[in-house]
Amino acid sequence: VQLVESGGGMVQAGGSLRLACTDSGRTFSNYVMDWFRQAPGKEREFVATISRSGAMTDYGDAVKGRFTISRDNAKNTVYLQMNQLKSEDAAVYYCAAALRLGKVTLDDIAFWGQGTQVTVSS
Repeated sequence: VQLVESGGGMVQAGGSLRLACTDSGRTFSNYVMDWFRQAPGKEREFVATISRSGAMTDYGDAVKGRFTISRDNAKNTVYLQMNQLKSEDAAVYYCAAALRLGKVTLDDIAFWGQGTQVTVSS
């Protein structure tokens, strides 16, 4: 599994961004996929998770109702649609291949992407 994120950038508060994470390997559909984020001086925080088939999702409380995770197994890609962005959403966003579904901890992550920066201007 090799995960590469894209789609980060700068957006005004209230705006939207869509992140993508593509796996160059052949086992993408075997993994639960997650998004985490880490702001400067803060711990890495769980954002969203999606099951192997895409049928089940879950979100961190801070983003519930504003962010949507989805995946396309034919393209080996997981997405994070971020709407109504706030200044507190600014962080480096990481995609991750997880060992189980749910609001996992860092110990449950098998593979990480390199991260993509999201900046929200007010």
